[in-house]
This record gives sequence, structure tokens and C-alpha cells, in this order.
Amino acid sequence: MSPTPAPITTWGHVWRIALVLLISAIAWAQLAEYQWRHVRWWFWLDLALGVASFVAMFWRRRHPVPVALVTNLAASFSMTSAGPGTLTLFSLATRRRWREIIPVSIAAIGSAVAYEVWCDPTTGPDNPLAVELGFLVTAVAVTIGWGMYIGSRRELLATLRERAETTEAEQAARVAQARIAERARIAREMHDVLAHRISTVTMHAGALAFRDDLAADEVRRAARVIESNSRLALVELRQVLGVLREDPGDAAPEPPQPTATSIESLVEQFRTAGMNLQWTPQVDPSAIPDTIGRTAYRTVQEGLTNAAKHAPRTRVDVTMSGGPQDGLLIEVANRIPAGAPERTAIPASGLGLVGLAERAQLAGGRLTRSVTADRHVLRVWLPWTT
Repeated sequence: MSPTPAPITTWGHVWRIALVLLISAIAWAQLAEYQWRHVRWWFWLDLALGVASFVAMFWRRRHPVPVALVTNLAASFSMTSAGPGTLTLFSLATRRRWREIIPVSIAAIGSAVAYEVWCDPTTGPDNPLAVELGFLVTAVAVTIGWGMYIGSRRELLATLRERAETTEAEQAARVAQARIAERARIAREMHDVLAHRISTVTMHAGALAFRDDLAADEVRRAARVIESNSRLALVELRQVLGVLREDPGDAAPEPPQPTATSIESLVEQFRTAGMNLQWTPQVDPSAIPDTIGRTAYRTVQEGLTNAAKHAPRTRVDVTMSGGPQDGLLIEVANRIPAGAPERTAIPASGLGLVGLAERAQLAGGRLTRSVTADRHVLRVWLPWTT
């Protein structure tokens, strides 16, 4: 099925009308004088049928087959209908439907034969019938062929336009997906970098707010922890936001790229903040490839951050084991405190664990999380890739 043609412009209407009038004038030029002198009623009938065909051709797109059929049949008696008949046949051919083209073409050729046999007074030895019929059949064939070519070209252009629009829509969808993925990555990075700092600050600030029996040294120690972690949070926030700066004139600090060797300092930070932490590395952190070292660091960071928020006074055990054959296994476990269910109930995974699961999947690993009546365990397995 050919596509719906585009609306015709004013200039398109003008040159089509001019062409129709020219074809009709050429076809009627020799016959008009004969009609006026010998068969004047035929002159007026020819002119009336031509005007009617001229008006009808403006409905050729809405009713292509009836209009083409009527205007070409009118050409059996009216040479002024030749122009509208040619245009309507051409318009019908652009639809490229043989079940419509064949019967109308037969009607057009039949009308031409009827006119030449019964109506054309110029037929004679100097103007043989066979020549006239050959010319008319050729004209019909050329009209149909040219119309089908234009219809095929329209269909090709419509297909290319549709493909371009589809490609543009797909590109827009890919850009939107990339933006969503980038926003998720930035949100995950912000959470990973800042969550444990802010959790530590909140924990010590809460102790200062609700404990009025702390000694001066304990107050100063808590204040130093709050000040240190707040300053580090600001530094790390600036590093993360530096990823978003793309202009050449902007400062573009490298984002933090921790590896497995940074886990030792991370553990010490949580110990300094007052966490009862047991760190048991069964594999040398420096031997862990950097491709999974950062995910290992984020795993320990997220596990300790969750423990600090939901079980601040319990012991936390962090183990790291494995090797090139077995992969890297990281486990962060802590007991769930009793006696304060409103503070120790473990909620569903939030952004941190969701982001950590995504990191593990991207690295080819997996995350599992188990909660029992008295124990919470976070396990992440990563393939040992170099």
C-alpha cells in the first residue's frame, strides 16, 4: 500500500491546473472548429463534459477510482476531458494498485478506441486509425508508468522518513536511558562516598545530645570525630561533583578511586569512631586486582555504614577470603541488638544495598543478604578478574 501523499501546495495546484488546461487545449484544438461548424451541439456537450471533468478531478484523491473512471469515459465524446482524464489516471497510478489500474486503463483505452472509430472526423488516409490508436495507447502507458514511478518514489521517501524518525526516537530513548543510568551512578557514588561519613557524624552528635555524663575528654574526642568526618565528607563531595564538570575551564579533580588496599584505612576510621570491629583479611589486599578492588572497598564501606546505623553498639566481623580460582568473598556480619526493636529492625534494602548489588552484577558477581533473629550477614562474591 502506497503512503498517504502529502498535501498539495498552492504552486502544486497551479501547475497541475495549467498542465490539464494545456493537454485539453491541444487535444480539442483540431476538433473544436469542426464541431462549431458542423455539429454545434457536440461543441457545447464537449465543453460541458470538460468543465464537469475539470471540477471532478479535484476529488481524485478522495475517490480515485470513480473519478478516474468517469473522466476517462467522458473522453470518449469530449476532448476537453482529455486533460482531467490524464491527471486522474496519473494520480490513480501513483497508488500502485493493479486491481485499480488495470480496469481504469482498459476503460481509458476503450474510450480512445471509441472516439477514434466513431467520433474523430480527422481519421483518413493522411491520418491512419492505427497510428492514432498507437499514439493513444502509448500515452496511456506512459501516464501509468510515470505515475507508478512517482508512487514508488513517494513510498521510498516515506520509508526513509519513517526510518529516520524511528532512528531519532531510538536515539532519544538511548540518551534518556543514558541520563537515567548516569544519574543512578552519580547517586550511588554520592551514597557510597558520603553515607558512612554522615552516619558517623550522626552517631557521635546523637551521643553528645543525649549523654550528659560524658567526661571532657570524651566530649572532645567525639567533637574531633565529628569535625574530621565532616571535613572529609566535604572533600569527598567536591571530588564526586568534579565528575560532573566537563567545561575545559573548570577544575576537574579525579573522582575517588579506592582499591582493596584502602580497606585497612577504612576499618581504622570506623574503629576510631568507636565501632567494635574485627577485621580478618585472609587474602592480601594488595594482590586483589583493581578491577574488583573498588567493589570490595564499597562492599566493606556499605556493610560497616549499615552496621553503624542499625547496630551501633554490637561487634562487627569483616572477613575477606578467596583467590584466583575461587573468586573473592567478602562478608560483613553483626549481631542484632536486643531490647530496642524500633532502632534495630532492619529495613528493606535502600539505595546503598541496591547500588551495591548493581556494582556486584556489573563486576560479574552477586550479593546475598540474610537476616535471622539475632544476626545480619552481608555477603558479596566477586570473580577474580585481572
